Amino acid sequence: MEASITPLVFVHGTRTSSAIWHGQLDAVRAAGHEAVAVDLPGHGARSHERFTLDGALETIDRAVRACASPPVLVGLSLGGYTSLAYAARTQTALAGLVLSGCSTEIRGKPVAAYRTISSAIARLLGRQASWAVVADMLGAMGQHSSLGDLGRLQARVVPVWLVNGHRDPLRLGERAYLAALPGIRRAVVPRAGHDVNTHAPRVFNRLLLDVLAQVAPRGGALVPAR
Repeated sequence: MEASITPLVFVHGTRTSSAIWHGQLDAVRAAGHEAVAVDLPGHGARSHERFTLDGALETIDRAVRACASPPVLVGLSLGGYTSLAYAARTQTALAGLVLSGCSTEIRGKPVAAYRTISSAIARLLGRQASWAVVADMLGAMGQHSSLGDLGRLQARVVPVWLVNGHRDPLRLGERAYLAALPGIRRAVVPRAGHDVNTHAPRVFNRLLLDVLAQVAPRGGALVPAR
């Protein structure tokens, strides 16, 4: 692969899998970019595993390190939260970060109540039920601060885009996210909900290609193209 062609790594949300990205993989590969979508622990081909934040970060790290050059990391929902956590720890490993459906912190009493309910459903239906991974996810992420992750990022080193559906309730914290990282970009997709990549795939794919046009390799680290 040519050094000027930026690769991509895609990370899915809770109770889904790498399969949600097939439309995006087709679009960016058609434009000449290497791309891969991973399954997080507890999902897809790894549904027999328990979800942990450490396991998610290890999964992302393996995919990033397998790329020929620093990739753009694209995450939806849980994939966005874990991608942001990864980026905050290893900034120079990435060309850019696209975050969708994760512009609100997973914290507070409503989250604790949701975890209690999902845990009860998982006990009733058994660990193989998809609600079990919801309980594991909330337990792992409930004490984690995505705003703290944003505060540790350097936008000049890792350019960040928020791409959210207009109808997505998890974009309610956008203002705080924008304030946490000066220089962050934002795109709100009309009539789309939480799963913006499937609700408006053409718009989402075009935004991805726009992102790829704005990042360019420069020495060992990647910065926004001018």
